[in-house]
Amino acid sequence: MAEAPATLRAQQHAFTAHLRDPQAVSAPAGLDPRRVAVYQRLLFNNLLGLLSTGFPVCMRLLGEPAWNTLVRHYFATHRCQTPLFTELAAEFVQWLQAQPTLPHPALAELAHYEWVETALYQSSAEPLPAPGDVDPLRVPLQRSPLAWPLLYGWPVHRLGAEDAPSALPSEPTGLLVRRDPDGEVRFAALSPLAVHLLSRIGEQPGLDGHRYLQQLATDHGLGADALAEPGAALLQQFLRAGVIGPLAPPH
Repeated sequence: MAEAPATLRAQQHAFTAHLRDPQAVSAPAGLDPRRVAVYQRLLFNNLLGLLSTGFPVCMRLLGEPAWNTLVRHYFATHRCQTPLFTELAAEFVQWLQAQPTLPHPALAELAHYEWVETALYQSSAEPLPAPGDVDPLRVPLQRSPLAWPLLYGWPVHRLGAEDAPSALPSEPTGLLVRRDPDGEVRFAALSPLAVHLLSRIGEQPGLDGHRYLQQLATDHGLGADALAEPGAALLQQFLRAGVIGPLAPPH
């Protein structure tokens, strides 16, 4: 009784191996080539459509022929860890980040940037409550789970535009991506220092703003109070936007 399931599994593996990479793997014997071709087109076009919709700027950056070749290589070589269509984009980003070479050096960062918008839009996290009248310098802080500070080597928000750089800039690009209460995902440019500040608040919640600014200054070889004035204004701005808020004491 065990032989039939084992035989069936072997047939399925041989068939799917061919569907993934029909140029390198022959179809199992006895199958109608026309019907096999239908399955080939159906599976690949479904994946191509999903990724093209999720990463339109990546596709535009590479051009359609190179993009199709990349997706074909992904389909042939990657074994997905999730059965959920909504999580395939994240796996594609991880796959790009692991590749030793890519058709464009900015592709992995650009794909991550495009994925972030979808990930935040679909997130089940809740925004922080209204902070009230508080001084962010003097209260323990936390970062909203719907506000992501990001630092990229490439100016990913400009890639695909006519003025996009063709070489890696000398300075990194800082961005804040957040989902506002109206459900819209919005992007804003940040200095690298501001990205580090928000990252620290997210990674180590519970300190007051004055302490975070002192740590940031020390980390960058500045005087302890070098960021006090501009940092206070920045924290107030983040507080008003719901990017940070007071950390509620444990019940």
